[in-house]
Amino acid sequence: MSDATVLIVGGGFAGVTCAQHLAKHDVDVILLDRNNYHQFQPLLYQVATAQIAAYDIARPLRGIFRHHPTVEVRRTPAVSIDPQARSVTTSSGSVLSAGYLVVAAGAQPNFFDTPGAAEHSLPLYSVNDAETLRAHIVDVLDATVERPELIDQGSLNFVIVGGGPTGVETAGALAEVLRDVVPERYQSLNEPAAVHLVDHGRVLLAPFSDKAHAYAAQRLESDGVILHLAVGVKEVSANQVRLSDGNTIMTRTVVWGGGEKPSDVVGATGLPQGHGGRIDVQPDLTVAGYPQVYVLGDAANIPDTDSRPLPQLGSVAQQSGAWAARNILDEMAGKERTDFRYKDKGIMAMIGRNAAIAEMGPHRHEVEGPVAFAAWLGVHAMLLSGTRNKMDAFMAWGWDYFSKNRATALVDRPDATRIDWGDDDEGEQPELDTDRKGRR
Repeated sequence: MSDATVLIVGGGFAGVTCAQHLAKHDVDVILLDRNNYHQFQPLLYQVATAQIAAYDIARPLRGIFRHHPTVEVRRTPAVSIDPQARSVTTSSGSVLSAGYLVVAAGAQPNFFDTPGAAEHSLPLYSVNDAETLRAHIVDVLDATVERPELIDQGSLNFVIVGGGPTGVETAGALAEVLRDVVPERYQSLNEPAAVHLVDHGRVLLAPFSDKAHAYAAQRLESDGVILHLAVGVKEVSANQVRLSDGNTIMTRTVVWGGGEKPSDVVGATGLPQGHGGRIDVQPDLTVAGYPQVYVLGDAANIPDTDSRPLPQLGSVAQQSGAWAARNILDEMAGKERTDFRYKDKGIMAMIGRNAAIAEMGPHRHEVEGPVAFAAWLGVHAMLLSGTRNKMDAFMAWGWDYFSKNRATALVDRPDATRIDWGDDDEGEQPELDTDRKGRR
């Protein structure tokens, strides 16, 4: 491979944005990802709760770069990365090397060594995770209709671990599904379902303001969500969650949004790791001692102007991807690299229909309620990759808002993992894997 070739590991926000900017300058790029699609991770919970379809947030990588012949997409996972040689070994055994290496391999759930969490909870970090969770919810409801005695085993208790945006948004969306869809489609279920949200912190949405903390809690509780704050998860088993205060919740559904860590291939690079196990990078996004190695997005601790790590946000990943491409182009042209400057556009979280929080701009101008709800819809639709995805998402949101009729909530995946209730005798479209079990 030429010294002018850029090898990018990861087809998420950072990797795709970097490749797009390099492609505009006809730079040879090889983009590796285990999937053939780019996913819009902030909307995974909406796939899981049947607000939108999986194809609305997944766009084929080859489709993204169909007009850029210098970008070669390879659907293969990286199993090891050698930063010294700027090379990657893939699952097929082939070794790829390049003049520049960009590591943007993303994140995976961090179970913090909680006993049973990896085996018995459902993460929400990929399209397949979201589809598996949706199928699991349908399976739980169908089984409970057939066998009402399962209610005593906690079948109608749904536990969300994590009070950050993923946990709050999933809890709000799931509470709406259980309130609006279940009574209509499962008339024989006389017992109400319950959503429990557990977090070791004392507030929800910790990065937001005190006012936002109170608003999120009030809105979730008004939708029937039971909050367990300042409480940790001690153990997750097949039929219950044990909390640090000694209480247990009988359940067959645990959604894990309690934290993330870099993918295993990132952790094994030998590069210096800092907070959260992520790779510490210099202000220009390269790793100290490796001037042609960039680490971006959720794999990196990217310093802000005060040398504190920036948050793991899609906007940080996108902007760092574009900046890394600029630095690579400058270096190829014999210019000096420049330090990354993040443009803080604010943070948002959806809580439910007409309920959202938005803190806009670096000074965090705060809005909530219907105005924030509309802003959230607009911003996320515009960030989606591809015109079809934007239009489909808007149509799905409009139908969901006015009709409250989520027909897709009844679509099951027959190949998904079935729940063990203790009865042993009983365009190019993205290729979404259908054989993953969704448990790690």
